[in-house]
Amino acid sequence: MAETENYKGTCFVVMGFGKKTDFESGRTLDLDKSYRNMIKPAVEAAGLKCIRADEIVHSGIIDVPMYEQLLNADVVVADLSTSNKNAFYELGVRHALCPFTTVVICEDGVKSFPFDVNHVSVRKYHHLGEDIGFEDVMKFREVLTKAITEIFNKVPRDKDSPVYTFLNNLTPPARTEVKAAIQEQVAGDDNAVASLAEKPAESAEANGGISHSTLMQWVDDALKEGDWVQAKSLLNKARKMQGASKQAEDPYIVQRLALITYKSKQPSEKQALEEAEKILLALNPATSNDTETLGLWGAVHKRLYEITPNAEILNEAVRAYERGFYLRNDYYNGINFAYLLNVRAADTNDHAEAIADFVQARRVRTEVKAICEKWMIENPPPQKAEQLNEYWKTRYWVQATLGEAIFGLNNGDAAKALLDEAYESAPESWMPQSTKEQLAKLEKLLDKSPLRYVKE
Repeated sequence: MAETENYKGTCFVVMGFGKKTDFESGRTLDLDKSYRNMIKPAVEAAGLKCIRADEIVHSGIIDVPMYEQLLNADVVVADLSTSNKNAFYELGVRHALCPFTTVVICEDGVKSFPFDVNHVSVRKYHHLGEDIGFEDVMKFREVLTKAITEIFNKVPRDKDSPVYTFLNNLTPPARTEVKAAIQEQVAGDDNAVASLAEKPAESAEANGGISHSTLMQWVDDALKEGDWVQAKSLLNKARKMQGASKQAEDPYIVQRLALITYKSKQPSEKQALEEAEKILLALNPATSNDTETLGLWGAVHKRLYEITPNAEILNEAVRAYERGFYLRNDYYNGINFAYLLNVRAADTNDHAEAIADFVQARRVRTEVKAICEKWMIENPPPQKAEQLNEYWKTRYWVQATLGEAIFGLNNGDAAKALLDEAYESAPESWMPQSTKEQLAKLEKLLDKSPLRYVKE
């Protein structure tokens, strides 16, 4: 439904943003695709204006307009995929404020819900991970549109809040009075607002009076133009809009900021890597179960080691990639884990340690090979044209990783055929270059195999 059309009401969507890891299943889900492809079209098809927190234009803290939406929206759709803590909390706030017109959804990979949510009807959809199948999109759109239309139009409306279901005599707050109280408290206490913002009295002029989603789109535009500095500046602004508390850090923003920082190589490659390392500390990489965080931590230390060879830096990279690989059989972490085992084998004078690392690298590559082959079989090209670019990007890295794994297992001819095909289909020119650089280094490491020390 176009912006110029008349809406019958409003729908506020409660969910995370960007790519988030579901720690129960170990998968990474692109929640933005869930929102853009399924939820928003379904809401608009029901005749309601759809808004998510990252689309709200605000010049201060997001909390005030977010709570207003939870209070005043005619319908709230809460997506609990990846067990997002903010989504659960905001669903609880909505249930406390409103007895009805709340729809709870979740992708079907979830294995269990907290006890309290078991009292609530949850509609499920199928998510492929970083993409969603076209048939699943269209099927769930219809389900969600029907659910919203029914609860919005029904008179009298059924209670869907467990708070009001179990506390029969509870009276919901008067919306106009509560809204006025919120606005009065915020307007009368500038200091309170300033204490919650990263920079006191940051105005619309300072952050452009723009929504989070618009800011992230500008980041993507800057990256397409190769403007790392601008992209970094915009991401820093997005991070500040989230608030100063470390508990409020959005992993997706921090991860992207760290990646862009070290890729920028500004003011120098070493300084950029050290800055990226500091940025990632906000996500506690030493104990994190997020494979994206671990992969970035490994990449930063892998590159730092190339600039300043140091055993501690190398071991830090090895630990990160190893943990990221074994947590959920992640092929990216796995192939880099294997590579760094070969690096460590070549850089030690202890023959036993060198042999152990070299043999382990082969075993890891065997596992990575199986993971990539399985992906290639189970993921044919999608039918939908707009999904193809993202598909070929992922397929390139899977096929290039498979080629590197086979190359590392001393099957050069089979590796060459796979790699040549991957290079030919790479959607971006820099991708093959990255693969070729690592393969050239790996070839030299394999030529110095420590197995020569093994006695016949």
